[in-house]
Amino acid sequence: HPDSGRALRPWELALLLGLCAAMLWGAWSMQRQDALAQKMIRLHVIANSDSDADQALKLEVRDKVLDFTTTVLQRSADMEDAQVRLRKELTRIETIAQREIAAQGYDYPVTAQLASAEFPLKEYDGFSLPAGEYMALRLVIGEGAGQNWWCVVYPPLCTAAATDMPETAIRAGLSGDDVSLITEEDAGYVLKFRSLELWEQLRQWLGKK
Repeated sequence: HPDSGRALRPWELALLLGLCAAMLWGAWSMQRQDALAQKMIRLHVIANSDSDADQALKLEVRDKVLDFTTTVLQRSADMEDAQVRLRKELTRIETIAQREIAAQGYDYPVTAQLASAEFPLKEYDGFSLPAGEYMALRLVIGEGAGQNWWCVVYPPLCTAAATDMPETAIRAGLSGDDVSLITEEDAGYVLKFRSLELWEQLRQWLGKK
């Protein structure tokens, strides 16, 4: 081909270098997110519907389950131990949720399971978590057609006071860099997570091909 030996134009070289940098950053970020996800168990509560009553019920069930799981996991040695403890208590968790549903005057069924699930970027009080696949304690109330409630059951970041969050996270196995990444200490963390969300969507799309 006549152009096969020509040198790249400056703009072509800049575009190529930019693409390579973006791919390297994306690969590094995905590894960082995956490493972070390996240290956490999310809580995912799905309401029966989006009615005000069902959404309020979801929060009542959440509170009861959080109280119980916080007690169960407070002595967990690490992420693996936390999973073992939760799996042993899934039936009990369902019972606690079912009792609260009945106490509120409803007869919806409820299921609890521990499984991997995809989560979007989520901002909480004092920290944020990037989109990606996390192990999750998943509670489905009734039809499970309502809005979700997400948080972190291990480490118990959503029940810890904002000032105690870094210590709680580190005690459960997160590193100082992990804590800096998910809090405002890492400048531009939300922008980084937004970019990472796009990479996660691309990874999912490629996985379906």
